[in-house]
Amino acid sequence: MALEREVKTYKDKLPELQANEGKFVLICGDEVVGIFDSYQDALSAGYDRCGINPFLVKQISTVEVLASFTRDLDLCRT
Repeated sequence: MALEREVKTYKDKLPELQANEGKFVLICGDEVVGIFDSYQDALSAGYDRCGINPFLVKQISTVEVLASFTRDLDLCRT
């Protein structure tokens, strides 16, 4: 799975990261590279630091918001 290591690192480090809730964390492999005020800053640092290797930029949140999308199948009938 893509970014499996990075997601695991995020979950493992979340108790430490909670003090920065709302900010953005940059994770490359098993390493928390840094915490940033904006998504753009974290993304830019990710390309600078990790190059073309996978990295994760995620907003730090103690509560995961799940989004569910569905189609109204009645509208799809022909």
